[in-house]
Amino acid sequence: MATLDYVEVPSYATHLRSTATERDIRPVTKVVTPLPRPEHSPVRSSSPAPMSPTKGGSNLTSMLLASALQLPANTPPTLQVTGAKKGAARPSLLSTRDPLSIPITTNNFRRFVSKAGPVFWLQDRIEEIILWKRGWKYTMVWMAAYAFLCCFPRLVFLIPHTVILGVLLANHPAIRKGESLDALPPKATQAVPLTQPSEGSADWLANLQAIQNLMGMVSDAHDFAVKFVPYLTYSSPYTGILLSVVLATFVIMIPLVNMLPMRTTCLVLGLLPFCITHPFTQHTLLPTLQSGLGPVLDALRFRALRIVDDDSLEDKHWQAELREVELWENERWAPGPGGSAEEGTKAEGTWSRANLKPGERKAWTRGRDGWSGISDDGTGEVSSNLTFSLGSGWFFVETEDWRPDLEGVWIAPAGADEGGWVYTNDAWLDPHPYPQEEWRSSGGMTRRRRWTRRIYYQPSPSV
Repeated sequence: MATLDYVEVPSYATHLRSTATERDIRPVTKVVTPLPRPEHSPVRSSSPAPMSPTKGGSNLTSMLLASALQLPANTPPTLQVTGAKKGAARPSLLSTRDPLSIPITTNNFRRFVSKAGPVFWLQDRIEEIILWKRGWKYTMVWMAAYAFLCCFPRLVFLIPHTVILGVLLANHPAIRKGESLDALPPKATQAVPLTQPSEGSADWLANLQAIQNLMGMVSDAHDFAVKFVPYLTYSSPYTGILLSVVLATFVIMIPLVNMLPMRTTCLVLGLLPFCITHPFTQHTLLPTLQSGLGPVLDALRFRALRIVDDDSLEDKHWQAELREVELWENERWAPGPGGSAEEGTKAEGTWSRANLKPGERKAWTRGRDGWSGISDDGTGEVSSNLTFSLGSGWFFVETEDWRPDLEGVWIAPAGADEGGWVYTNDAWLDPHPYPQEEWRSSGGMTRRRRWTRRIYYQPSPSV
């Protein structure tokens, strides 16, 4: 045993230190650790303010690329392959392409921004169909068309002809102007060049904003997928178990695939996203299921995160005693500019640590009550870095960071929401897993979230 426990100390108890410092046999070690990063919390952060499509940004592309592509002065104009054996195949990816340079990148990026509008226009149209933004009739037509293709799958080969015919008929002069083709005056045979948005215009900045959001989505998808790479490259002890499960399910799926009706399967799988994104499912069905199964789902999600953290532990962590230290994040809700409690109008409002009132608890506190752990002189307050007083031989686990408590067992039986937040009234009392409407109407409500991080005991070797 690393330590001796004679009594069970409640987690809400406040540790009282003796004023006689000379009686301390072992000085307490000060360990500095960074604050938790709420952007990694399961709660979705509010999206940044969209770029205002104003003019006057002709040098925006040059500034972005100049700050991102800072090439050394001695960069060779072409890619040099060193260490290649004679007769070995040379890489052909960049051998016949333009060399890496800021002028070429800037020019191609400007061209791409001005010509990428149709791509994002198509993306918006697909979102309107799948997310029911144009009404149920518009989406139901596309669902019926997909169901028709599932019944007659050979008609898929006619889709290219259908698309071309649709474009030709949509641009037909008789249909666009509502007149007969013979009554229209003769037109010149020369095609009218397509206009492209000029650099700095509203459409050009809208394309740039869409590219910015697309880069963020690709980066988020990459960060999500890279977590599973160790399980596929035999860098985790669970790779063998994963291989056995995949082989077993593969053998089981072979006879089942032949038994599945392909048309019905494609119909169900194709219409399932429309059912999931329907407003009734998003605003009524899923919240109802979440309210009933919320604690179970939060517990399962917390267990899954704990399994991922346990998989990253080293042997010295498994052989040592593990405990947890805790920290609380505090925020206050403030009504938005659209209304206030006195006016009786419903305002959206924002949650922020900057809304905390002077004299109340700070944005980050160590005590469960919001005040414990802070000295009278204010030295215990948490700022950019957090200083924990760990006993001799205790260290933070290096392979993991702060984790939000998604279960909210510390506030039972109230519980927490899906992000670990516990909502209280203006006086930080009456905890609930969700904000109450009377608090919103009164213009004052608060919330707090518990963060935990594990420590392990490793005594220093005796001299």
